Amino acid sequence: MGESLLLLLFALVGVFFAAQLFTNALEFLGEKMGVSEGVTGSIFAAVGTAMPETIVPLVAILAGGAATSVNHEVGLGAILGAPFMLGTLSLGVMAVFAGMKSGWHTHLKPEQSGVRRDVVVFLSGFGVATLTAFLPASWQSVRMLIAISLLVGYFMYLLATIRASHKLVADGHATETDQELYAAKLLGTSLPAAAIQLAAGLVLLILGARLFVSGASSLSDLLGISALVISLLIIPVATELPEKVNSVLWIRKRKDTLAFGNITGAMVFQGTIIPALGMMLMPWHFDDPHAILPVILALLGSGWLWFLTCKHRITPVNLMLNAALYGLFIIYVLVA
Repeated sequence: MGESLLLLLFALVGVFFAAQLFTNALEFLGEKMGVSEGVTGSIFAAVGTAMPETIVPLVAILAGGAATSVNHEVGLGAILGAPFMLGTLSLGVMAVFAGMKSGWHTHLKPEQSGVRRDVVVFLSGFGVATLTAFLPASWQSVRMLIAISLLVGYFMYLLATIRASHKLVADGHATETDQELYAAKLLGTSLPAAAIQLAAGLVLLILGARLFVSGASSLSDLLGISALVISLLIIPVATELPEKVNSVLWIRKRKDTLAFGNITGAMVFQGTIIPALGMMLMPWHFDDPHAILPVILALLGSGWLWFLTCKHRITPVNLMLNAALYGLFIIYVLVA
């Protein structure tokens, strides 16, 4: 067991370091391109920090071999666990640090239209992906059609976010990075240097993901716990760390738009692109309560954020309900 835990820990460190390289390069590009915080947070940073939890299920699904069923459980758990973690624990952790810094009843003020757009697209996309899992197994062509629709939907979301960027920049929401490019001392601050750093981060992410899948499978066998549960709890916590760290840093600096966009933008990506790929690459059904409950909780947490945004009541204390939803799943796993 110690070997498996060390493997997971080593993979965690590698994935975290790789995600930091990736995110830093994307933010550098965002400032150079003169785009809004909404584009940088909801697209650049969100997609960048979403790479670990994107690659883990893809590696698990495509690995095949003798452990195909385990790989599929790991893949499904990672696909469903990421939106669950983002919509519950990630928002809760960010709220804790915001409350400690500025007060529990302080009104957080992310750019409203961007957050609402992110949450509505996530609820629509992930909701459709969830319902698709209950279609008859023979309706594979319908699943493929829905998967393509989710991919197109994400593309339309990107266009809408980018279209809104110009006005937001004019209103003072331009991206301003607090850090120079990590590779600057070796390669300078050119766009090719940023591209090299992006590529390096991606390679490390893939290697870390492979280690994670191997470690999760071994730990599952040793503990006699479903690989689905392991991947729902352990993999998302590790792979979502970049979102949590970046959002915590930004919320403490009162860069609320970047903090929320980093999480809600990742939710959109994880609620559309990744389920679409799951439908295309693996049997898309989940009747295990361990899989169904986190999906329901993710939708509830996101719906609560949408309500708070519409009512202009986004405060740290109100967001603690999202953290409570995550705690509810932990209790279920322990007593079930």
